Amino acid sequence: MSVADESKPFKPYISAAQSVAEFTPKATILGAAFGIIFGAATVYLGLKVGLTVSASIPIAVLSIAVFKRLGKSTILENNMVQTVGSAGESVASGVVFTIPALLFLEGGIDYFRYFQILVLALAGGLIGVLFMVPLRRSLIVKEHKTLPYPEGTACADVLVAGEKGGGLARKVYLGLGLAFVYKVLMSVVGLWKELPGYVFGRKSALPNATINADVSPELLGVGYIVGPKIAGVMVSGGVLSWIGLIPLITLMGDHMSSVFPPGSKLISEMSPIEIWSSYIRYIGAGAVTFGGVVTLVKTLPTIVNAFKDSFGDLKESRSGAGETKLRTERDIPLSVVLVGGAALVVFMAVLPSIPANFLSSVMIFLFGFFFVTVSSRIVGLIGVSSNPISGMTIATLMATALVFVGVGWTGDAYQPIALAVGSIVCIAAANAGTTSQDLKTGFLVGATPKRQQIGFMIGVVVSSLVVGGTLLLLNDAIGIGAVTAEHPKPLPAPQATLMATIIKGLLSQDLPWGLVLVGMALAGVMELAGVRSLPFAVGAYLPLSTTAPIFVGGMIKWFVEKRSTGASESEIGPGALFGSGLIAGGALTGILLAALVALPIGTNADGSDYTLVDALHLGVGERLGAFGDLLTVVVFGALGYALYRFATKRNGAPPSTIGKSKKM
Repeated sequence: MSVADESKPFKPYISAAQSVAEFTPKATILGAAFGIIFGAATVYLGLKVGLTVSASIPIAVLSIAVFKRLGKSTILENNMVQTVGSAGESVASGVVFTIPALLFLEGGIDYFRYFQILVLALAGGLIGVLFMVPLRRSLIVKEHKTLPYPEGTACADVLVAGEKGGGLARKVYLGLGLAFVYKVLMSVVGLWKELPGYVFGRKSALPNATINADVSPELLGVGYIVGPKIAGVMVSGGVLSWIGLIPLITLMGDHMSSVFPPGSKLISEMSPIEIWSSYIRYIGAGAVTFGGVVTLVKTLPTIVNAFKDSFGDLKESRSGAGETKLRTERDIPLSVVLVGGAALVVFMAVLPSIPANFLSSVMIFLFGFFFVTVSSRIVGLIGVSSNPISGMTIATLMATALVFVGVGWTGDAYQPIALAVGSIVCIAAANAGTTSQDLKTGFLVGATPKRQQIGFMIGVVVSSLVVGGTLLLLNDAIGIGAVTAEHPKPLPAPQATLMATIIKGLLSQDLPWGLVLVGMALAGVMELAGVRSLPFAVGAYLPLSTTAPIFVGGMIKWFVEKRSTGASESEIGPGALFGSGLIAGGALTGILLAALVALPIGTNADGSDYTLVDALHLGVGERLGAFGDLLTVVVFGALGYALYRFATKRNGAPPSTIGKSKKM
């Protein structure tokens, strides 16, 4: 019977009367280690593709396997590992969606330093945990039968299955190992290309149309996890931009004799990437903004109900009603929550070298509490991987920028301050969603909420110490956002680039509204057609090379489910776990390669650094020309076939009984 069986009065797997090892040093240390690993992987994935997936289930699976090697562990210790570890993924996702925007703002580069990133990550992470504490009884306990928390319930299923025995972790390790070997042979040795593709000539029927794919294992895994529907919607946005809009602009612009703003040169002289940079990204930004706001508006009934329950729960706590001494009902005291939250906000206002002031600190407190409540409730309905953090952040930035414009703060110096508000709120919302999910898992297996909340704060501190260094490493080795002579293939950081575009446009009041409104109209058409506009909008904003392999992964999931007579694979099925391994392996290998690039072993004749990657790179794929593209397609197809074969094996985990609801 699933731990989520609601046909009988609820009883956790470990009763409140039982005393079981839980908050132990080995669980905390292992959780912190996984938090560092998955946090680093999330930074890489977020910069590359602009979305992240929940790490709770893979960490729970790996924890069970590691403790079996080291000796015995309890189900509550394994739950503590995934609680501490998942903080790394949530902090990293909030950081990577916002803080790299400092690179694109006037004066922002002065704040893109380790200490400043550390402070922003810590403030947002701790606010997210503290503000979630008074919501636990309302969302987790009182609404146990109405809020499914799909990923949290699946994680509880994993923990119970691990307690009873099983080889779930092997599936993750196999995916991770295959991704490592594949990416080393591709990116280090160069046996095949990383980006096969074709650009149509300017004299063709589709001038400048671009078809390509970043054949990375992590993108294939992401596509499998999000499924065919979302993957298909995302790639449709990419097809519209790169095979529809760019050729259309090229056809019309070839006959123009003047520069069309915001472009800086004639369209007839532009490459596809220049057309994207000058025009398409503003259309995509408008679409993402519309999709984020619409997603937020759809949750308004949820927001209202969450606030009613939150304030009711606060009154109940103050009056002492409903107090219990049961282990499974102990939370961090409300006084600690209020004092701690207020202290963090005041600390941000007075700390030097941080882009903040008194007004921005007040906005952090108000928006933080609001979106922590929203995020915690939404995760209960659709899961962490589906949480529309981007929409919440966009709404925060737009409101902040409008307030700044209203008080006359329109200079370049206020751009980093607006971003600081958005980044802390984004990190807080991301952390609150993951915290609520983990508390649901703990509620099902019988964990102690207070210990989980403390464990999550430990995870926040540890991951915050590492995420800034990872971000700086990737920027130095690969580059973020813009193509330069030193970094010809930078990580695009789509979410952060969008945040910077919104802030600069609103504060300077020179946003190219015509292009932005076109993007909003396109997203509106998708909503009217019954298609969720946010994944479509992100697909329109990203390079097609990013969404194409995600679509391949989604189609593999479709074939797997079709072979299984249409049944949806659970989050602990063989394909999902193998796909999680591909994501982790590909992302971690990418970070390892970045570290190798950042450590030169010599100097080239032109004075540039000579790295170990240069020494090992054979460049076979590039030298083969068109045959190299064909070879790359064959190898990537083999990787996809391996995922399909693994997903259709009969030794998968038992199906979960929860409903599925996945999107970006």
